[in-house]
Amino acid sequence: MAAKQQVWMDGKFVDFDKANVHVLTHSLQYGSGIFEGIRAYQIGKDPSVFRLGDHVRRFANTAKIYSMDLGFSEKELSNAILGLIRKNRLGQCYVRPFAFYNDTRIGLGTDGKKVSVAIAAIPLGNYFANKDKGINCKVSSWKRINSEILPPHAKASGNYRNSILASEEAKASGADEAIMLTGNGYVAEGPGENIFLVRDGKLITPSDSSDILLGITRDSIIKIAESMGIAVEEQDVHREDLYIADELFFSGTAAEITPIISVDKRKVGSAHIGPITKALSDAFTLIVAGKSREFSHWLTPA
Repeated sequence: MAAKQQVWMDGKFVDFDKANVHVLTHSLQYGSGIFEGIRAYQIGKDPSVFRLGDHVRRFANTAKIYSMDLGFSEKELSNAILGLIRKNRLGQCYVRPFAFYNDTRIGLGTDGKKVSVAIAAIPLGNYFANKDKGINCKVSSWKRINSEILPPHAKASGNYRNSILASEEAKASGADEAIMLTGNGYVAEGPGENIFLVRDGKLITPSDSSDILLGITRDSIIKIAESMGIAVEEQDVHREDLYIADELFFSGTAAEITPIISVDKRKVGSAHIGPITKALSDAFTLIVAGKSREFSHWLTPA
């Protein structure tokens, strides 16, 4: 990344290669940071940020769950994100707000330790190389964290060690990504994605009780499907439901809508991208391209 690119850090812009912290920083040592993932899309000559307010609100809620005082309002953070995209003259990009304990004292406690907030933005294309053709998944032996262990509604750095273990296990077995189950054996989500099934023309996704992150893209897909007259059910999903689904796909800020064509080496449906997945993906593409009046309020020009 060229030095002329900037990172917003504690209210100031600094050069990308100078946005550094000490090796003993608390959040580096203990995984105590929190973050968000946000996409901006090129619309004509200018980029627009997808569901900016919802992402910033979730970032603030994660901070509240972990008792972190960000020191900035949601409006200030939103303005910082838009200003950073403009300053770096970025088009389509991925934005990463990150809050962390910027303190080098050893010890788990966070009382009295400085909280810093940084925002970076980088170009990003498809998260999965095979997104357009569909990916192969494996059900992980690692279970998804739950609220008795760590808050799954929070996007906290430490939570994602659970995800990394599952994803690395899947890739070591030859799959593209993992699917994680809850402690009681129901389908939860991917390491960094929510999951949807299509069966008999109905869209099904694990409910909040399945220890999922309440994804903003997930919520978008539910609203898009309902606007298209597609029935949506949030419910417990058994592992075997994955094997007999007509269609299956991941959703997420990075993943967007990524079809799944096999699970545990069992073909999903016809092992091709199904009609409902394609219809939802096409609708999503039109929305982020600024070609939908109904959902135009999801886009904030930078």
